[in-house]
Parts: sequence; C-alpha cells; structure tokens
Amino acid sequence: MSELSLIQKEIALALEAMKEKSLITEAILAKKVRENAKILGKNKAGLCLKDIEAALENLFEQKEVSFSLHLNSANDILIKKDETFRLLESEAKKRRLSSEKSSSVLTSGDLCAKSSGGKEVKKRTDRRKLGLRDIEAYDGL
Repeated sequence: MSELSLIQKEIALALEAMKEKSLITEAILAKKVRENAKILGKNKAGLCLKDIEAALENLFEQKEVSFSLHLNSANDILIKKDETFRLLESEAKKRRLSSEKSSSVLTSGDLCAKSSGGKEVKKRTDRRKLGLRDIEAYDGL
C-alpha cells in the first residue's frame, strides 16, 4: 500500500474491515472512513471515484478480495463483492465524475489536517444580546 495516498489507504482499510459484506454503499464506506480517521466534520461528504478505484485495485493485487463497482441512478457508487474484479464503464464513469464536481468529497487533506492537530469545527454557542441599557457593559465594541 505504499503507492496509495492517505485517503486511499483509509478506504482500503475500511474495505478490508467490511469485506464480509456483499454490498457496500458509498455512504457506508465514507462513514467507516470518517470513523476510522476520527473526522468529526463533513458528515455528508462522499468519496472520489478515483480513490475508490485505486483502493480496490490494490486489494485485488494483494489477492485479498475482489469487488466490482456499480453506479445507481443517483450516481452513488455501489461496491459489490464479486468473483471478478470490475471497474465502472466509461459512460458511467463520466457521469459520476461530472456529478463529483458539485458534491463534497473526503480528501487526503482532510486526513492531514486531522493528523497534524488541525482545529476541530467548533459551533458557536455563546450568543450575546446587546441591550440599550447595558451598552457600557458590552466589551465587544
């Protein structure tokens, strides 16, 4: 797995952990990757097709398990456990790549930010209201 990027390694590890399942959806795989990498944000983010393909090819070369890729009508990737290794056809691949341009995907940068001690997304909970009578007490002006 030395030639794989960080996100591709995480995808391969997640697929190895779920290799007993016969069907893995992109959403379930992305959730497993976020869980393994302990990424708190990007709950709706998917995975890039090229990253999934690279991870699947690596698993196939290691003879651990073979999968085939499929695309449903909503351009979601379905990974099926199969006896033959098969990637997407060219038309389906084009359709998926064009839909990735407008969607949020997990990248190696997300993993690098997490491993380098990047700041977690923090929601603002301290709301202050400014009243006319206590304007001197407000330190934000």
